[in-house]
Amino acid sequence: MIVLEKRPQPSKAWSYATPLVAVLATMVFGGILFAILGKNPIQAIGTIFWEPLFGEFAFYYRPQMLVKGAPLVLIAIGLSLGFRAGIWNIGAEGQYIMGAIFGAGAGLAFYPLDAFYVFPIMVIAGAFGGWLWAAIPAFLKVRFGTNEILVSLMLVYVAEQMLASVSLGLLKNPEGFGFPGSRNLQSYESAHNAELIAGSGMHWGVVTALIAVIFAYVLLNRHMLGFHIRLTGEAPRAAKFAGVNPARLILFCLGMSGALAGLAGMFEVAGPSGQVSIDFNVGYGFTAIIVAFLGRLHPVGILLAGGLMALTYIGGEIAQSQLGLPAAAIQVFQGMLLFFLLAFDLLTNYRIRAARNEVA
Repeated sequence: MIVLEKRPQPSKAWSYATPLVAVLATMVFGGILFAILGKNPIQAIGTIFWEPLFGEFAFYYRPQMLVKGAPLVLIAIGLSLGFRAGIWNIGAEGQYIMGAIFGAGAGLAFYPLDAFYVFPIMVIAGAFGGWLWAAIPAFLKVRFGTNEILVSLMLVYVAEQMLASVSLGLLKNPEGFGFPGSRNLQSYESAHNAELIAGSGMHWGVVTALIAVIFAYVLLNRHMLGFHIRLTGEAPRAAKFAGVNPARLILFCLGMSGALAGLAGMFEVAGPSGQVSIDFNVGYGFTAIIVAFLGRLHPVGILLAGGLMALTYIGGEIAQSQLGLPAAAIQVFQGMLLFFLLAFDLLTNYRIRAARNEVA
C-alpha cells in the first residue's frame, strides 16, 4: 500500500526541484495531448520552446517576450505579497481591466492635447483604478469578514461588463464609424506607451515590472512589513502574538496587488493593445497566478517564471499558425503547469513510502 508520510520539516530540495519537475511533466503530458490531436509531439514542443528564442524569426519574437512577460510579472508580484500572507486575491483580472479603463479614460480626457504630463496622469489613474477595485474585497473582509476569494473573483465579471459598457458608450471612438472601442492610443503621442528603444520591446511597463521585482525583494527581506507578511503566512498565531495588525495587512496586500494589476492594464492599453475594446482582457490576471506559484512566490523566481510563461504564449501562437494547433490546446498546456506544480508541491511536505496492509 502506498501512503503519504508527513515530513518533520519541509524539504528544501523538493521546494527548488518542484518547478523544474513540473515543467518537464508538462512537456511530457503536453506532448501526449498534441499526439492525440494528430500533431508531432516533439515538433510541437520544440516549436513552443525553441522557435521564439533560436528560430529563424527569433529577432522578432524575442522582443515580444518582454511585451508578454511584463504584465504577468507585474501582476504576479502583487499577488505574491498577499499569497505569502494567506490573503487570496483571485480577481487580478478585474483589477487589470479597471486599471486599463481608468488609465485610458484619463488619457482620452486630454485628447488631443500634446503635453508631457498626460502619460504620468494615466499611470496614476491606472494604479488608482486597480487599487480601487481591490479595495472592495479588502474593505468587505476587514469590516464584515467576507471571503476575499469569492468577492474578488466575482468582481472580475463586473469589470468585464464595465469594459463592454465603456467600449460601447463612454470611451467609444466618435470617429470609429460605430464600431465598439476607444480611440487608438498609439496614435495619440502624449498617451502612447511607446518602446524606449526601437525594436527592443522595452517600454515603461517592462521597466516598472523590474522595479516591482526589486521593491518586492527589498520589502520581503529588509523591511519589518515584509517580515510581518512572511510571519502571517507561515505562523498566523505567532503573528498575532507579535502584534501584527491583520486589517492593515489585508488592506496593504490587496491594495498593492490591485495597484500593480491596474498598472499592468494601463501600460497594456496604452502600448501593445492600443485601445479599450470589448475583448481587451486576455487572461493575464489569471495566468499571473500560475506565474506567482511557479516562481515560488519569490520576486526573482517570478521574474524567471514570467519569462517562461511569455515563452509559452509566443511559442503557442507560432504553433497555432505553423502546426495548426487549436488555441484551447495551448491554454490546456499552460494550465498543466499549475496542475503539476501543485501536484509535485505535495512532496515538499510529504514523502511517499510503501507500507504493508495490516491483517485485522
